[in-house]
Amino acid sequence: MKITLLTVGKLGRMVEAQLAVDYASRATASGRALALGPVEIVEVEARKPGKAAEAEVLRPHLEGAHVIACDEHGKVRPSRAFAEHVGRLRDDGTRRVVFLIGGADGLDPSILAAAHETMAFGPQTWPHALARAMLAEQVYRAVTILAGSPYHRD
Repeated sequence: MKITLLTVGKLGRMVEAQLAVDYASRATASGRALALGPVEIVEVEARKPGKAAEAEVLRPHLEGAHVIACDEHGKVRPSRAFAEHVGRLRDDGTRRVVFLIGGADGLDPSILAAAHETMAFGPQTWPHALARAMLAEQVYRAVTILAGSPYHRD
């Protein structure tokens, strides 16, 4: 199952961008044997400001995917439950999952409505650059949990 972290805005060489890339690479390498991956990060930018313009550049990347939008009102899952959910999507035959992280003002209502589900990182507000790294780390953690990593065994 291909996993895409689709984000509004380009981070360039920021430390958070490198951290997200590192976790996505680790998840890709570890996930091969589990039919998870590759994990890619796709950054898009709108030509105009605002959520509607951002929605237009996000929309083409969503076709045929199970879309999970990061939103402050979304479902909060512990890491193990998140991993089980990713594993269930894979086991149910989902071929591609796209996680969305919007711009500074969040995601356009039309994009949220088009998402299959929403998720949150808790009640705090996180910088978007850090949210990318956190999401990439959680995807990597999900892969290691599904692989039975000793760190995650009960």
